[in-house]
Amino acid sequence: MLKKIISIIAVAVLSVTVSANVQAATVTVQKGDTLWDLSRANNTSLENIQKLNHLTTDLIHPGDILTIAPEKHYAVKQGDTLWDISLDYQVTVSQLKEWNKLTTDLIHPGLNLLIYEGLNTTNTAVSEKQTKPAAPTASGKPAAQAPKESEPAVEAASTTNTSSREITVRATAYTASCEGCSGTTATGINLKANPNAKVIAVDPSVIPLGSKVYVEGYGEATAADTGGAIKGNRIDVFIPAEQDAINFGVKQLKVTILN
Repeated sequence: MLKKIISIIAVAVLSVTVSANVQAATVTVQKGDTLWDLSRANNTSLENIQKLNHLTTDLIHPGDILTIAPEKHYAVKQGDTLWDISLDYQVTVSQLKEWNKLTTDLIHPGLNLLIYEGLNTTNTAVSEKQTKPAAPTASGKPAAQAPKESEPAVEAASTTNTSSREITVRATAYTASCEGCSGTTATGINLKANPNAKVIAVDPSVIPLGSKVYVEGYGEATAADTGGAIKGNRIDVFIPAEQDAINFGVKQLKVTILN
């Protein structure tokens, strides 16, 4: 049913005072590998590999590329905010909240935060604009509600075409030219036989399968595929050559859903 097409995430290292030279790694799944084996070999937990790669099951396939990052635990001190911690470790507030299952920006001294280091992406990383929250008042609530950081939000529909709408997404690239990859999308398109096809993988709850879309910098394409890590406002664009897909990196792009 699902294709065995690799999704490629470009991971770069930024030199910062706290985590200089800390780097995430990518691991290509080999035949016979299990998440348990990979977690032990990389001195991490199965649950953390699942969390970092947005996996909902233990099932992995040869050719899958998984990101594995060093884990750090940080004990919150008096006066700390998620915004300050995110700057120190070059991550985003939304990542800190996701990794630690936080539903608000409020933290307290003694809280133990899980942080994955070395996950800064290329192309100006996650260009989520972080806004420092106002200091909490005596009631424990922020004096002024800061803009909530999250996955790129759905933007207003275009005023020039009432049948289309525009959203901002986090975009990566994938290829069908890998050992063991079937090259067949979730809707049955054979990408090996049609290397020039303009196809993107989507979360069908955000962009329905079969939709015609216009992707900034990629052109018109069809939402014809899905992926285990493609959840919410995320897409994978199909690029025939593996190196070109790697070079694509991670980008924030506008996508117009045409139908």
